[in-house]
Amino acid sequence: MTRKRVFSGIQPSGRLHLGNYLGALRQWVEHQHEHDNIFCVVDLHALTIPEAVDPAGLRAKSREVAALYVACGIDPEQCLIFVQSHVRQHIELTWVLNCVTPLGWLERMTQFKSKAAGRESVGTGLLDYPVLQAADILLYDAHLVPVGQDQKQHIELCRDIAIRFNNLFGDTFVVPEVTLPRAGARVMGFDDPESKMSKSVAEERPGHAVGLLDRPKRIKKTLMSAKTDSGCEFRYQDASAGVRNLLSVYSALSGESVEEIGARYQGRGYGYLKKDLLDVVMATLEPIQTRYAELTDDPTYLDELLRRSARRAEVIAETTMSRVRSAVGVG
Repeated sequence: MTRKRVFSGIQPSGRLHLGNYLGALRQWVEHQHEHDNIFCVVDLHALTIPEAVDPAGLRAKSREVAALYVACGIDPEQCLIFVQSHVRQHIELTWVLNCVTPLGWLERMTQFKSKAAGRESVGTGLLDYPVLQAADILLYDAHLVPVGQDQKQHIELCRDIAIRFNNLFGDTFVVPEVTLPRAGARVMGFDDPESKMSKSVAEERPGHAVGLLDRPKRIKKTLMSAKTDSGCEFRYQDASAGVRNLLSVYSALSGESVEEIGARYQGRGYGYLKKDLLDVVMATLEPIQTRYAELTDDPTYLDELLRRSARRAEVIAETTMSRVRSAVGVG
C-alpha cells in the first residue's frame, strides 16, 4: 500500500515559539514515520510585505528554521527538509495556477482582508499568497496538509484550485485533505491570553511568547509575568483565560490532564504553577537547544542537508511540472 504524502511548512519570520512547537513541530515529529513527509521552509511567503524584509536576516532565519526542524526531532533521513526558494518550480506553478484562480476567490480570504485593512496599498503578493501556498502543496502531490484553524480556508482554496484545474485540463493534481491539530494544541499569548500566540506579535512584545531558542532568564521572565488574575481558581472550566492557557501548556508538555494539574495547585497561588511550568518548559527546550547548537556549530552539515533535500524535492516537483506543462500546452 502506497503511503500518503504530507506537506507542511513554516515561514521564516519572527521567533519560533511554544505555540509553533505544540501546534505543529511536535505533531510532525510524532507522526513522521506514518507518511511520506515533506517539510518546507517557506521563505518566498516572507516577501509579501517587502518593507519588512531584511535580506541577510531572511537567509539566516531560513537556516534557523531548518535547523530547528531537525533539532525538534524530524529525521532528515526519513523526511525532506528544504528551503522553498531553492526549488524554482514553486514559482513556475504559481503563475500557472494564477491563471485559473478567479480574483474573487482571493478577495474573500479572511487573512488578506485582515492584513490589508488600514493600508493605503498592498502588494499583489499579499493577495496572491494563497496561490503560492497552493502551488507548494500541489507540486508534491500531497494528500494531507496539517494546518491550524487559521489556515484552513487557504487549504480549502487549494482544493478548489486543484479541482478547477483538473476540470479544465484533465486530471493533473491530487486534491489534498486538511488535517487539523488535535484539541489542546492552540497556545495563547502569555501577555494576552485572548489571542493566539503569534511570531509577529512576539517580535514587538517580549512577554508574549516563549521562543524555542530563548535563554533561561528570558523564559523565566516571560512565564513568571504571564497574565492571570487576582483570584486563585485552578478548575479549568472556572479559571480565567490566562490560567487556562498556563494549564493547557503544562498539560500539553507534561501529558497530565488539566484537571490533574489544577487539583494539585487548588488553594495555592498562581506563582507555584508558573514556577513548576518553568521547569517543564526548560526540560522540553534544553535538548532542542542543545541539538540546535550542534547543528549550527557545523554549518557544512546543514548546508549539505538542504542541498541534498532540495535536489530530491526538485525531482518530484519537475515530474509534476512536466504534467502541468503538457496539460496546458507550454514547454
